[in-house]
Amino acid sequence: MNVKIDTVATPHGEVTTFKLTNAMGASVTLSTVGAGIVGIEVPDRDGVLADVTLGYRDLGEYFYDGPCAGKTPGRYANRIAQGRFTLDGVEHHLAINNGPNHLHGGPEGFSHKNWQGECQGDDTVVFTLSSPDGDENYPGNVEARVIYTWTEDNVLKIELWAITDAPTVINLTNHTYFNLAGEGSGTVLDHTLQLAADKWLPTSDSLIPTGEMAPVAGTPMDFLEPKKLGRDIKADFDALRFGKGYDNCWVLDAEGTGDLIEAAELVDEKSGRVLRVFTDQPAVQVYTGNWLAGAPVSKSGHEYQDYDGVAIECQGMPDAPNHDNFPSQVLRPDDEYRRVILFAFETTN
Repeated sequence: MNVKIDTVATPHGEVTTFKLTNAMGASVTLSTVGAGIVGIEVPDRDGVLADVTLGYRDLGEYFYDGPCAGKTPGRYANRIAQGRFTLDGVEHHLAINNGPNHLHGGPEGFSHKNWQGECQGDDTVVFTLSSPDGDENYPGNVEARVIYTWTEDNVLKIELWAITDAPTVINLTNHTYFNLAGEGSGTVLDHTLQLAADKWLPTSDSLIPTGEMAPVAGTPMDFLEPKKLGRDIKADFDALRFGKGYDNCWVLDAEGTGDLIEAAELVDEKSGRVLRVFTDQPAVQVYTGNWLAGAPVSKSGHEYQDYDGVAIECQGMPDAPNHDNFPSQVLRPDDEYRRVILFAFETTN
């Protein structure tokens, strides 16, 4: 494994990138901004490498970007209704930064921080962040860590870890947008997706879960069998109207098992690239890049359009602090938050 480390000055401070390249020539490039992924180059069925992640030409644009491209949102990924939750009898009020709700930890959340990064060996990069008590009005001093490991067989392992000195809530994920045909190649609506989920979370029109876990059967939310992302995206269905496409959460069976399950498989038939996603998280949010137009200039120098990438975000359930029937995202001082996500890249014939 070859490691290349670069440091670039930006208006928000120096950003360090780490590029890990395996013996096959496939690589992952990571950044201290949001402990994020800024590039993954993997081969197609003919062995031709392409970057399959969306991102920006200017590293400084990763700070405070709307799409949260490639980064680690937190303390709480996804939405919390009206920015409010009650923990141990105390109501906490968070920033409102997504319609009437709190999103991805707020306007100064984990994804906008410049984390500390260092290599461990030649295949692993560890990012660390200290989040003080009251950070974005969350309680407790939190120490967070994101560990990336890149393998010789094109698997990216992401380990998410946190501890706290006071009860708090936490929900970490990775927010990479994938286009398996290659960044800059246009829409992903012809990609095929399969999800290991027979239930999903219906929401209000501001994308807050109602608390119901509804069957996918007979709805456009059914991805139990492989289906093109674009097949039903314009269907006359509330969830798709609310988000202008898929921006929804599906229920997985991984929570509490201690085992990884295959949550999703994404396929680009044209290139033959396949992404298999494994996790021990209780849910997966799929977002088809419905509002990508207007994002910063892309790595390839063009303007992104809506639906140019899809994010497959393994995570805790949105607004879980306000739903007793959802798996808890409460972290207490005697506990450790530990979650794993694997992105495994393969090809078809």
